[in-house]
Amino acid sequence: MAAYINRTMALGDSMISRRKPALDEKLSSPLQVFGQAKKQINGIFVNIQDYVANASERMTDMNIECPDVINEKELKSILDYRSKVKGICEVLTRDHMKVAFFGRTSNGKSTVVNAMLGDKVLPSGIGHTTNCFLQVEGSQTGEAYLVTEGSKEKQNVESVSHLAHALNYEKQLNEKELVHVYWPKDKCGLLRDDVALVDSPGVDVTPHLDDWIDAHCIDADVFVLVANAESTLMITEKNFFHKVSSKLSKPNIFILNNRWDASANEPEFLDQFNSQEQVRKQHMERATDFLVKELKVCTAEEAASRVFFISAKEVLQARVQERKGLAPNSGALAEGFITRYKEFEEFEHKFEECISKSAIKTKFLNHSQQGKHLIDEICKIMETIFKRSLEQTKIKGAQKKEYQEKLNFTNQQLENLTNMLKIKIRNVTDDVEDKVSKALNDEIRRLYVLVDEFNASFNSDPFVLNVYKKELNSYVETGLGSNLRARLSTDFAMTMEQSQKEMVAKMSSLLPENKRNISLSNSKCKPFEILYRLHCDNLCSDFHEDLEFKFSWGLSKIYRRVTSLKIWSQTQSRISYYPSQNQSTSAEGSFNNNQSIVEQNLPFMSRFLGGSEVTMIGGLCAAGFTFKVVGWRLLGLSIGVYGCLFLYERLSWTTKAKEREFKRQYVEYVTSKLRMIVDITSANCSHQVEQELTTTCSQLCQLVDESSDNLSDQLKNLDHELKILAKSTEVSKNLKNKADLLKVDLKQFDNTFLCQN
Repeated sequence: MAAYINRTMALGDSMISRRKPALDEKLSSPLQVFGQAKKQINGIFVNIQDYVANASERMTDMNIECPDVINEKELKSILDYRSKVKGICEVLTRDHMKVAFFGRTSNGKSTVVNAMLGDKVLPSGIGHTTNCFLQVEGSQTGEAYLVTEGSKEKQNVESVSHLAHALNYEKQLNEKELVHVYWPKDKCGLLRDDVALVDSPGVDVTPHLDDWIDAHCIDADVFVLVANAESTLMITEKNFFHKVSSKLSKPNIFILNNRWDASANEPEFLDQFNSQEQVRKQHMERATDFLVKELKVCTAEEAASRVFFISAKEVLQARVQERKGLAPNSGALAEGFITRYKEFEEFEHKFEECISKSAIKTKFLNHSQQGKHLIDEICKIMETIFKRSLEQTKIKGAQKKEYQEKLNFTNQQLENLTNMLKIKIRNVTDDVEDKVSKALNDEIRRLYVLVDEFNASFNSDPFVLNVYKKELNSYVETGLGSNLRARLSTDFAMTMEQSQKEMVAKMSSLLPENKRNISLSNSKCKPFEILYRLHCDNLCSDFHEDLEFKFSWGLSKIYRRVTSLKIWSQTQSRISYYPSQNQSTSAEGSFNNNQSIVEQNLPFMSRFLGGSEVTMIGGLCAAGFTFKVVGWRLLGLSIGVYGCLFLYERLSWTTKAKEREFKRQYVEYVTSKLRMIVDITSANCSHQVEQELTTTCSQLCQLVDESSDNLSDQLKNLDHELKILAKSTEVSKNLKNKADLLKVDLKQFDNTFLCQN
């Protein structure tokens, strides 16, 4: 026994001397590879997140500004990628290597965790101690605390013994609940390297193993089965890992035969070393068969490095002593402690190596593949958008050229057609003016016929006569207008219709095909009718009739007739003598001039002959004496005949005769007035035609102008779209290049961390 103790102490001193290098080796341990990989892939996905966010913003703007370049499906895909990358980044920040410890009650699971932590953190003891799941993680703040499931309240870490202890009946947690225990990272290298250790209740305390697996095992990287070396693997333990294996593909499982120090305390083992080796061999064979043949999670060679024989209690005690500055082998220890301690360290080393490799693959391989797939998809979208932008740019450029040429042609043709139509309108209006002037002169010459057809009752009473004149004015104006329309309307309507159709046909050639029918309907030739504004009421406002009786053979009238004939003959002789000066003078004008001369001589004749017909008769009687040579009988006969004529006419001066005289005077007066407005009326009619044709031309020009404006607007829109397309081409090209760089980063990550593992 003394020799054993001396050998143990010597090995302990050797272990202490090698402890420092072991800690230094931790700095380059496999766990740090996981940290490096996590840091690198986090950086890559932060870049991917920024890239996808930038791409989604650019594509959203592009979809609004130029929907032909990117469709809703592509935009939705990019937005979905944004949420996916955000989710991956959140998972990566939380990702850590997770180790789950399982086994039957009182097999020492919590003690193993405490030994790995190097301190008594979790409750342990005889019997069923751990009542719920306990996950030990590194504290970011450097303080020790715990948080229960569904709560954010930080509690004293010492309360874990009360919360998670199975013997605490006052505040007992459910076996499926999880308590997060945060322990300072500087106290444990495992926690510093993002390892989470999950302690569990015994697999023999509940039948709800599937719930355990779904809740706490799906994302575990390594499973540690803590078995009791004093017995063999139990059916309960095997069943649990069979369920784990059915849900996970080849889980990484370590088997720790705990309490192996009991083999050194048995007297028969001290004397018979080979018997201890036989038990170890038996446990190894059964564990290997379980891993290789039953679970099929590894090969026989790999199984040899997955099964260990340890004493967690001894390791925990040694490390607690070491923290206090004492020798780790101080105290009562069973023989073979150093060997068991080394085997525990070997377990930790293999465990670290395995968990690092496993976690890198399980945590990062999927994310790397997702990242590459996502970048590939975005790269394809950017390539499609780039090609589509180039194609759209080519199409829009051709459209712009076509629209510009069409706009130039339309403007040039519009100017030519406008000048041509102005000439056409001028010719039509001149023709209308000539026809209206000729037709109105003809109607003026036939005015007496129209006046004779007026059959309203006539009365010489001044009041009644005024009403008669108003009705006659209205009748004459209506009749003249009706006659003019009958003579000219059909001709003018055909001229207008033909002119308007010609305008529409020529202007329509400058309009787009989809608007030509509209122009025809809007500019359709409507029945056009000229308004002949004669205004007889205004023309005849100064007409004053003379209905007093006048003897037609009175001396004054005889003198007028004789004088008129003489003046007419003189005028004709002057016309023949000065033909070049008087070709434009009409016979009617000469007659009117003669009549005015006669009227100028009337005062003299009146003074000579007297102021009345009776006076004239007396003068004739007085003059009869001068005709004594003729004879009184002949003179008397003449006077009798003359008197009979006077009496006949005087008796014939009835209302009917007055009406005829009134109409004669009215015709003479209206004729003279109408001749004065012939030019004005014809010009007014031509102006109506000009206005109608000009309106039609303006409407058609407006349609062409609108079409030109639309072309101009389309050119502006095309310029704007071409700018957007140029921007889209540049953006998609830049995003594609950035995607290629991200793919290079992911490939480099795979080569660095995944391919080597």
